[in-house]
Amino acid sequence: MSDVTERAAPSDWAAWQRSWDRQQEWYMPDREERFRVMLDMVQAFTGTAPRVLDLACGTGSITDRLLRRFPDATSTGVDLDPALLTIAAGSFAGDARVTFVTADLKDPRWPEKLPHGSYDAVLTATALHWLHSDELRVLYGQIAGLVRDGGVFLNADHMPDPDTPRINAADSAQRHARMDRAKAEGVLGWTEWWQLAAADPALAEPTARRFEIYGEHADGDTPSAAWHADTLRAAGFGEARSVWSSPSDATVLGLK
Repeated sequence: MSDVTERAAPSDWAAWQRSWDRQQEWYMPDREERFRVMLDMVQAFTGTAPRVLDLACGTGSITDRLLRRFPDATSTGVDLDPALLTIAAGSFAGDARVTFVTADLKDPRWPEKLPHGSYDAVLTATALHWLHSDELRVLYGQIAGLVRDGGVFLNADHMPDPDTPRINAADSAQRHARMDRAKAEGVLGWTEWWQLAAADPALAEPTARRFEIYGEHADGDTPSAAWHADTLRAAGFGEARSVWSSPSDATVLGLK
């Protein structure tokens, strides 16, 4: 049984954050390492008080780690998911460093909703695979217009290499075997986590709206890290390459 059902009141947003983190770590055991490298790169290029756009922010996982590491940073979180934004807003209530914006990244006018015209860093993780490649290409052009000169964009996501099918298959089999073992030990997967959210009085209504918007899961693309780097350069970034990788995931950095 999760922390949420065992100990948390419906409005215990910290418990929901912990539960979300565990559910995500079920898919990505190296998730914290990805965040660490992401923030290392932010510090290397923008210092310790960056203005950050947390893109497709979800519950605010990046913002949480950003502010714990850089207390003088500020963050604008953007997402469309009403349930995850409810958790995020509850978690950071009263923190003047954090702003949340509801926006659809497929809407060409979504940048107009942002409180700032430019950012030191735009960060996103495990989110943009919801988009198809043509949509992602357009989004990268918009992001290039939001990152200041000398600033960075980092995307950490599932980016398998299509040129290594046997390696990909072996990695996938091993990952799913590990996930099956963890689930047998009681770890919540994606479906079970959302079932708990739907049963919480504070999240039931936004969860229902969330599934009206998205359905069960993404139908987007997962192009390679090389594709992401090439597309970022074509969008206006001066340099772009992977700065972290595992057999199935990568973090790609675009330097404006």
